[in-house]
Amino acid sequence: MPIDLSSDPAPDLASVDLDYERFRQLARNAHLSAHERIGFPDHYRDGLEAKIFADIRSKLPALDQKEKVIVDIGPGCAGLPRLLMDLCARQGHRLVVVDSPEMLDQLPDGSHVEKIPGRFPDNVEALQTAIGGFADAILCYSVLHYMFVDTNLFDVIDRMGALLRPGGRVLIGDIPNNSKRRRFFGSETGRAFHREFMKTDKDPVVTFLEPDFKKINDAVLSSLVARAQEAGWNGYIVPQARELPFSNRRDDLIIERI
Repeated sequence: MPIDLSSDPAPDLASVDLDYERFRQLARNAHLSAHERIGFPDHYRDGLEAKIFADIRSKLPALDQKEKVIVDIGPGCAGLPRLLMDLCARQGHRLVVVDSPEMLDQLPDGSHVEKIPGRFPDNVEALQTAIGGFADAILCYSVLHYMFVDTNLFDVIDRMGALLRPGGRVLIGDIPNNSKRRRFFGSETGRAFHREFMKTDKDPVVTFLEPDFKKINDAVLSSLVARAQEAGWNGYIVPQARELPFSNRRDDLIIERI
């Protein structure tokens, strides 16, 4: 029988294959913290959201400009979307947030904020209407690996890029890259990190040349960059700031409309 994540007081998040519908269940679970409702144990994000947001701002320069149209796809209900909402209010931006109704209900309302319920890109027409055609910046943070299970990533890239006005930029952030993870934990630096983090004297088990079922790797990210470039846009795989919790095994993807 499938686990009901809407009522389990302490679900084992590491053992559950999360997708759009299961995040809807997590959002309804009154036993969970805001971080747990977006799939993270508290200690993975506590005290780090300001640093994460600083890294996001460095990669989306439109956020620090004035009176732009900003989109956040899959913001969840923890601290990052609130930081974005506050910044957009100060800068005079219009902000459109896209997520399940259960997640959006937990975010504050604002005269500068419009909420579009549903799973992207199924609701792209409603989103395009809300932004008036085009956006200056689109953020999709720590979501792509769940989309990888739910939908066609080429369609995601196509739709996001088409929503940008010239000069606009998409940041698809915090993407678990299984190839990068293997490289890290196959190194002495990664083995030492594992022993310290797990409080063990055993090295991590690292296997190469095996299929990455349901996981994003170098090949997937490279194909997404190529897809963007074939559409006439710029695409880049970029590192996260070193102080971020998963920078040693996650990447960011930038798409830029020329």
